[in-house]
Amino acid sequence: MNLEGLNSSQRAAVEYNDGPQLVIAGAGSGKTRVLTYKIAYLLSQGVPANRILALTFTNKAAREMRDRIARMVDAADVRYLWMGTFHSICSKILRHEAEHIGFTRDFTIYDTQDQKSLVKQVLKLYSLDDKVYKPNTVLGRISAAKNALIKPSDYARNESVAKQDRQDRLYEMPKIYSEYQTRLRAANAMDFDDLLMYVCLLLEKDEATRRYYQQVFQYVLVDEYQDTNYVQYRIVSYLAEPENRICVVGDDAQSIYSFRGADIRNILHFQQGYPNARLFKLEQNYRSTQTIVKAANSLIHHNENQIYKEVFSEKEPGERIDLVGYMTDRNEGEGVARSIQQYHAIKGVSYNDIAVLYRTNAQSRTFENEFRKLGIAYRIYGGMSFYQRKEIKDAIAYFRLAVNPKDNEALVRVINYPARGIGETTIRKVSECATMQNTSMLEVVQHPVECGLEVSKATASKLGAFGDLIATLHEAADTMNAYEFAEKVMLLSGIRTAAVMDRTPEGIDRAENLQELLTGIHELIDRRTEEGIDFTPIHDFLAEVSLLTDQDQNLTDDTPRVTLMTVHAAKGLEFEVVYIVGLEENLFPSQMCVKPSEIEEERRLLYVALTRAMQYCHMSYARQRFRNGSVQFSSPSRFLRDIDRQYIALREGSVAGTPATAAPRWRNNSWSTPSKPAMPSVPTKPLTHISDIKTETQSAEYQAGERVRHGTFGEGTVLQVYEENGTRRIDILFDKFGKKAMLIQFAKLEKI
Repeated sequence: MNLEGLNSSQRAAVEYNDGPQLVIAGAGSGKTRVLTYKIAYLLSQGVPANRILALTFTNKAAREMRDRIARMVDAADVRYLWMGTFHSICSKILRHEAEHIGFTRDFTIYDTQDQKSLVKQVLKLYSLDDKVYKPNTVLGRISAAKNALIKPSDYARNESVAKQDRQDRLYEMPKIYSEYQTRLRAANAMDFDDLLMYVCLLLEKDEATRRYYQQVFQYVLVDEYQDTNYVQYRIVSYLAEPENRICVVGDDAQSIYSFRGADIRNILHFQQGYPNARLFKLEQNYRSTQTIVKAANSLIHHNENQIYKEVFSEKEPGERIDLVGYMTDRNEGEGVARSIQQYHAIKGVSYNDIAVLYRTNAQSRTFENEFRKLGIAYRIYGGMSFYQRKEIKDAIAYFRLAVNPKDNEALVRVINYPARGIGETTIRKVSECATMQNTSMLEVVQHPVECGLEVSKATASKLGAFGDLIATLHEAADTMNAYEFAEKVMLLSGIRTAAVMDRTPEGIDRAENLQELLTGIHELIDRRTEEGIDFTPIHDFLAEVSLLTDQDQNLTDDTPRVTLMTVHAAKGLEFEVVYIVGLEENLFPSQMCVKPSEIEEERRLLYVALTRAMQYCHMSYARQRFRNGSVQFSSPSRFLRDIDRQYIALREGSVAGTPATAAPRWRNNSWSTPSKPAMPSVPTKPLTHISDIKTETQSAEYQAGERVRHGTFGEGTVLQVYEENGTRRIDILFDKFGKKAMLIQFAKLEKI
């Protein structure tokens, strides 16, 4: 087989097949290429395809590898490979061996919704409060137990698990887990974690079955080995014995999924488990410039727990990494948007080749808003637009219903969220009654007897309580500003409490998104204040959001777009231009990471972010963020001082009408900002991180009847210009937002 396309390190890793081997593949070093060539090489050496087991973490990775191999060898052989995800391979094994563990071969695999439904049944059986025993939380605990090979019979005796359950007041978890598993077995069903656990237990307990599969698989290959958990580690170990012709490929520097159960010790200690294992290092990066690679190296070398390697690039040196300090997170959004606009307009970089990476999903809102203002198309990778997320749509539905009591769609969405014991049957009756009475559903809810609604007294009481809540909010909608009103809604409705009480990763995301919604509303009020508008009701926010969501729907699928995503979602991807934003303490690294091992994983996460960039990389942080109801001052991330200074260009962040934050300085092991703000830097080349944009129309005089354009409200007609209390003001009738009074000094208008 022709191996000319491989470098010396890659070729050595492909050709060695005499025993256990660990291939440490640095970022962009051709890991998939090596695995593909290795399998093709084994086939060319006469190893039957059905004797090769290749385990991946995604179906996409398995398909791509299979297609590549088919182009290199006889395609007919490839279909017999045992290649797929851990779950798909284990499912295939269990279809053959189900009788050995008390199942039939036609067992059902429950998806997430099936699992939630089953958990709810168990909670109902034991009369447990699903606000304490949240289905997602319960399923998370059960999943963690299975991945640690803790059976229901052993659960209560496991001290670490019991301690965690006591801390979270989940005292009944042992019997919930036991009943959940009993019902699965009674239904001849398994969940995804069962697929792994049962295969592992089968290999452990049934010697004949274990020996059979050890003979079937002559070679075992594992991709992304740094992401394996305990049960996956055990399965691989059993299947590779006794010949131990096992090849694991991965990068300990990219181990970032501990929250999913991944255990970095599997790859760090591989050579201890296999003392005769050969170590191969793929250290040439084919993706990024030398500067980006060296900067990433200088960062990750601060981790103690690692397999040392010195990744290098033979591409051009490239530009230094921009590090920009902004005054606020809003400035950061504006600055990044302007910079992206310049890359596209001046250098001709396609939006498809640009990505913005952040630590938490909630951070997308700021950038989405700024991209919309500048007409920059974007996509949320691995998620959805901020205003399309369920918890945001729930909150906005409350806002809509409070403002417009006739909004039946909003009522149906939130009448039983959080759960109030108002079921689908009752909602249908309310809808039918409203139609018959030619009135709104809320009117029926508030006056069920008068409207002739046939429900029990208990149900009528629940409906009445909801009706009273909306009446209270309706009264507040006109008297409170948008931020105060939104806080009141989240408090009285219980949606914030419901999110905060859910400590699963998904629950934490929802809580952060709701807080970011409040931040967005607060920013709207700040902008209105700058424009001379003293009072901003929730109506104004709803009008603005409706336009944003319309723009979401109008984007076509084939439009080139900037990618917005969390760093976790970015692993395995690459872009010509990458922005890593929000590099602040308690954000990146996360405030929830305090243990040394957790901090090291956060550092690996930044390493992953840096190594997504091919040509240009930008990093930024904000001095102030509006969080938890107040402006909070932030300090730059500790990880920034881990990156060798020679690879970083410190720049000042400035946007239209906003003073620049002085370039940060590194002195005495801490970041400092000069007490006297530096003047905005003058660009010395066509493409800079931020352009210092000036508006030429600020001092212009306007006449009644003139047409003008505003960045937020769009186009409108000047009604009058006048002076009040020594301040020049202007009244404008906007086409979509109606009449607005503004201070000319801050209005930022453009004549059209």
